[in-house]
Amino acid sequence: MDSRQRFGKYRVEREILDEQRLEDVTQRKTYADIHPSLTDHLEIQSKVYFPVLYWLPKYSIWDYGMPDLVSGISVGIMHLPQGMAYALLASVPPVFGLYTSLFPALVYFFFGTSRHISIGTFTILSIMVGSVTERLAPDEDFLKRNGTNFTAEVDISARDSYRVQVAAAATVLGGVIQVLLGVVKFGFVGTYLSDPLVRAYTTAAAAHAVVAQLKHIFGVSPTRVFGPMSVVYTLVDVCSLLPQTHLPTLVVSSVTIVLLIAAKELNSFFSAKLPVPIPVELITIVAGTLTSSYAHLNTNYTVSVVGEIPSGLSSPSVPDVSIFRKVIGDAFALAIVGYAVSISLGKTFASKHGYKVDSNQELVALGLSNAVGGFFQCFSVCPSMSRSLIQETTGGKTQMAGVASALIVLVTILKLGPLFQELPKAILASIVLVNLKGMFKQYSDIVTLWKSSKIDLVVWLVTWVSSLLLNLDMGLAASIIFAVFTVIFRTQMPTYSVLGNVPGTELYVDIETHREAKEIPGVTIFRSSATMYFANAELYLDALKEKSGLDISKMIIYKKRQEAKMRRREKRAERRAKRQARREKRAQKAAKQLSGPSECLVEEEIGSWKDTNIDETDKEGHGLAERENGTVFVIPTTPRTPDGESRWEYLKGGDPDCTSIDWMSEEQDGDTTTLGSSNEDTVSRDLERVSLGSLGKWTWDIHSIILDLSPSNFIDTVAIKTLKNIFQDFSEIDVDIYVTGCQATVVEQLDHGDFFSETITKHHLFASVHDAVLFCLNNRGATSFPRYDPTVVSAGRTGKVCLIFYSHTNV
Repeated sequence: MDSRQRFGKYRVEREILDEQRLEDVTQRKTYADIHPSLTDHLEIQSKVYFPVLYWLPKYSIWDYGMPDLVSGISVGIMHLPQGMAYALLASVPPVFGLYTSLFPALVYFFFGTSRHISIGTFTILSIMVGSVTERLAPDEDFLKRNGTNFTAEVDISARDSYRVQVAAAATVLGGVIQVLLGVVKFGFVGTYLSDPLVRAYTTAAAAHAVVAQLKHIFGVSPTRVFGPMSVVYTLVDVCSLLPQTHLPTLVVSSVTIVLLIAAKELNSFFSAKLPVPIPVELITIVAGTLTSSYAHLNTNYTVSVVGEIPSGLSSPSVPDVSIFRKVIGDAFALAIVGYAVSISLGKTFASKHGYKVDSNQELVALGLSNAVGGFFQCFSVCPSMSRSLIQETTGGKTQMAGVASALIVLVTILKLGPLFQELPKAILASIVLVNLKGMFKQYSDIVTLWKSSKIDLVVWLVTWVSSLLLNLDMGLAASIIFAVFTVIFRTQMPTYSVLGNVPGTELYVDIETHREAKEIPGVTIFRSSATMYFANAELYLDALKEKSGLDISKMIIYKKRQEAKMRRREKRAERRAKRQARREKRAQKAAKQLSGPSECLVEEEIGSWKDTNIDETDKEGHGLAERENGTVFVIPTTPRTPDGESRWEYLKGGDPDCTSIDWMSEEQDGDTTTLGSSNEDTVSRDLERVSLGSLGKWTWDIHSIILDLSPSNFIDTVAIKTLKNIFQDFSEIDVDIYVTGCQATVVEQLDHGDFFSETITKHHLFASVHDAVLFCLNNRGATSFPRYDPTVVSAGRTGKVCLIFYSHTNV
């Protein structure tokens, strides 16, 4: 169907609205109308900082109780293997992975706003914690003494104890950073971690995880290297140790990996028919523990196992504050990455199920989960994609599912922990590798980004390379800096365009990309695709000059030079006038000494001048003298007054050097300017009215320029100064400037920045481009769009306009 048949056409008559008139019509609300009272504010804030007070009183056990319980049990079963496996990544004993799955989840119950994410251990954060613990507590620092000499045996108990302290200190400090950022409403920081950056970072972190688990897979002991390129050095060391592979450990790892992959594929194939996914990892852990216990893998084949898992909960303790200064950089990286993962998952599920996640409150909730968990020897936490998906697909409705999963972990810690002491570490490492399969699929992003956005592809590659080679903390900092530079680069190279009108409508589009767009004669509509601020304000001005075809800088310089020339001419004329006045004075003195006939001659001359209504004396009352030459010269002797009056001195005759003076037409630098010599065109008058058009160097047909600031969401002092300069400079050449499309915040910033003055008012700001165009044309006397449908604009200067709109409804 033709679009003209699908869309109706109607006309609306309304007033042209500038910014001042728009505020009068819309009636902006006062501060009291917008901001609630103190009591209402405290009530709102209590629900904001304690979301549980909002949803728990309305919780329905009949509607949500059973789904949350089933979902919590399913997620709790997943917590057990993942908690112990990811504890290996953090280089702490497995039981602390179970602690990490318990306490933070309970804290998030009170402060979190997402109903479906599962707080606990996560691969990337575990790797980042492990890099900190092994850097600050390497094996070499805990070698046992044999008398005065060190042995090759490591004091594992002392090493693990200190590593737990390091992990807890980094976790508490990271949590405090998250809480502080959330309190100051810094939740938007997550927006600077773009999706390509986060995916590339997690992909690089997966590579770190694989390299870190190779020693458990092959049963070798590579030298731990820290700093840039450490992953490369570790990988080379592992490859060099492959001939020393411990075969029983490799067999356990290989069998576990094959069985896990096969079970997960079957689980995925029958997912539509299964109400709850089969807990493959838990079955693998139980089977591996039983096999290791009955086959005595540790004693007979020296396969490394988890070891002692204490029963019960550990008492809370304050982390070692002296460690804070050593881990502050790592803590900040943990805080940012954890929040980025949390808010991305939270917003994904919130959008799917129709509720809202508060980004700042999520930052506070995650920070409190980490800070409180750190006092119970937990390491950094954030939501896990796999557990969150299980919680959502099994019917979880609220945060009560997290409480149910925490109870499963609590029962395991209190009663079932010691049963897993014979679990081989190779099985936990295999679980980690298989769970990284989804992250390895992210390498397909390279192909997708190549087709969609080359800049995002570069961000992805830079993030991956820097995170892989510089380690995760320095790599994250380098990635964020590079991503910010790409934003700056884009703002430095925006798209500048001149808009034209689509005939018969009030739509304005780029004339370079649309054939039907017609430029309004005499009006240039300029738009930038980026916000104008200090980094691109100069580029904005340069683009405006280029698009308008007016090199305003050169034109103003030329005008000022011409004005300076005319001032010099005026001064020379004044000096000549003074010299002539002195001559006349001397002539008058000489005339008094003349005989009678001469006096008659002078009186006759003066009488003839009176007949022409000309003053017979100069400003000082001196008369005029007779000259041999009959030519009369007119020289201004006083400046022009506001009512247009000025004092003139008439000279008759003169010496050859005086009568031949061509002071009114003087040639300098190849430019000739002739000023009039009547009483309506004095030198002062011409100087005031000088314009580039009269100077004859430039000609142009633009009388108005409209700046469309609709893409701008803020404006700074540099941009305000640039706009002021645009108004002032273009007014020098008689071009009117108007601004349109300003958001309310931009108008307020203009007001606070002293943008408005006697010459620039809110009447220069219009609600839309069309309003500004109509005002320009009416202001210049046009009654319609030239060469366009005359019904678009009504005749006259009444301020009323007749617009044509298009709508789905016929009116």
